[in-house]
Amino acid sequence: MSHRTAVFLMLLVTLLWSSAGAVSRHLDAARGFEVTFWRSAFNALALTLLLPMLRGRDYWRHALPRLRRSPSVLGSALCWAVMYTAFMLALTMTGVANVLVTMALGPLLTALFARVFLHQRLARRTWVAIWVASAGIAWMFANDMRAGESAWLGMGVALAVPVAAASNWTLLQARAGDGDTDLLPAVWLGALLSALATLPLAWPFEASGRDLAMLAALGVFQLAVPCLLVVRLTRELPAAEIALLGLMEVLLGVLWAWLLAGEEPSPAALLGGVMVLAALIGNELLDAWRRPAASKNGEMSL
Repeated sequence: MSHRTAVFLMLLVTLLWSSAGAVSRHLDAARGFEVTFWRSAFNALALTLLLPMLRGRDYWRHALPRLRRSPSVLGSALCWAVMYTAFMLALTMTGVANVLVTMALGPLLTALFARVFLHQRLARRTWVAIWVASAGIAWMFANDMRAGESAWLGMGVALAVPVAAASNWTLLQARAGDGDTDLLPAVWLGALLSALATLPLAWPFEASGRDLAMLAALGVFQLAVPCLLVVRLTRELPAAEIALLGLMEVLLGVLWAWLLAGEEPSPAALLGGVMVLAALIGNELLDAWRRPAASKNGEMSL
């Protein structure tokens, strides 16, 4: 897979991920833990069917015994479970913008984790892009933050997402070259753990048929498909670049919330969005310019 193709697929992943906020604003009766339960349950069901289609009919017969013997898969599954649960729960507690700006800490945490645990040397342009993009997102919502208890509680829950994501990307990157470790079941196991953990808190169910249809769509197209893609992309892109490109989810999520749910962004949000796009595009253009030179000199550039 070429680097350009990998970047394009990662942007497609962020497009699919970004739909959750707008869709959650159109639910009829499902709230809180029930939203998280149904989305995770449909995600687990979709992955149960998709993985054998990708890897063969006997996939689960070979994969399930290995789950218990692989600390990497179990660790990644726990990260996925935290991400699934905390993100959707936070969306039911506070605004889309508050959740997404908290998630913007992901690239910085990922870069730091990769530097500490994987000893990856990051180019200065990557550090600059991370700081500019993160500053842009912070600026987008700085004037819109509300200090209400519910908002801050929701942001506290949302904080678990970038911490778990940074841990997961770093773990996936560390095991990307290990042909004996299949990390795709971790996505499925994470969804199953999330559904099981929230089931007691989701009862009694109040979701309407329309709610179930929308949550099923989220489970399949906003979680199962893009999460399988991103696991594959960890073989092609550094952890810091995956997290940096993932910032597009923030920008797109705000856009969908504006267009589809009436959450209009402020002028500060528009200016911050320009900063995010400039950081992402600048990083990719500099990488494309430096890559041929690095190849000629036999050097690696991140």
